[in-house]
Amino acid sequence: MDFTFLMQLLINGLVVGSIYALVATGFVIIFKSSSALNLAQGEFLMVGAYICLYLVLQHKVPFIAAFVITMLFSALLGIVIERTTLRPLLGSPVISVIMATLGLASVLRALLQIFFGVDTIPFPEIFPPEPVHIGPVPVSIGYLYSLCCVAVLLTALTAFFKYTKSGLAMRATASSRQTALSMGISVKKVFAMSWCIAAMVSAIGGILLGAIRGGVDMSLANMGLKVLPVVILGGMDSIAGAVLGGLIIGLLENLCGGYLDPLVGGGVKEVVPYIALVLILMVRPSGLLGSRRIERM
Repeated sequence: MDFTFLMQLLINGLVVGSIYALVATGFVIIFKSSSALNLAQGEFLMVGAYICLYLVLQHKVPFIAAFVITMLFSALLGIVIERTTLRPLLGSPVISVIMATLGLASVLRALLQIFFGVDTIPFPEIFPPEPVHIGPVPVSIGYLYSLCCVAVLLTALTAFFKYTKSGLAMRATASSRQTALSMGISVKKVFAMSWCIAAMVSAIGGILLGAIRGGVDMSLANMGLKVLPVVILGGMDSIAGAVLGGLIIGLLENLCGGYLDPLVGGGVKEVVPYIALVLILMVRPSGLLGSRRIERM
């Protein structure tokens, strides 16, 4: 077995898996606060990538400034969507909210196609092109920056939910809306905050993916569907589960793509996340770290 090849697959898997985990965190935050599955999460990711790219290429804004502006835009987008899409549906069946997010995904994708077209737009080189060597393994500096960025963000999100007043309010709302209301917590503000955070973390994931891939196109939205197995695998209501599920799926994809795809002619990399999902759900229906629901019959 080629050790260098194996290490490259593992490092690539960790980088991709960490981005999966970041996007999955957005899914989990919205689900915990509103019990809704946001099927427009992939479009949030794509919006962030296109906005940042547009600022850098068309207006010559420095990347750091463009990144900050994109975060502000994504936060505003999340709040507007919560006000116009989710809030009118409060008290409606969960399936109504899910279908609304599906329609939202179509609207966002159509708007992006109108403004930016469907062709791949090259992403400017923001990381040094020279790789660094970890032992005998050459590793792109962009991969290391992405991995460190995601690790810092996930740590910050964990600290936010554990130690800040707003984070505790979100956790209380996720546990019981009625209890949160009785304690004076504004559930509507919590909903707006959850959509705001979900849009921002997805935008960061889109920017990192665009930089790693070297370009941005409509296929970025597919990341939303690719992350669904991660969310279900880790547990729909567990941020730690989203991180664990993202790393597992990222590593599985890259290892199977490197070793099994050449043997069978391809396709294993795309299927293996769903195989792993089914096998784990047969043992733990609530996911690896999801909360178990006990119902009396």
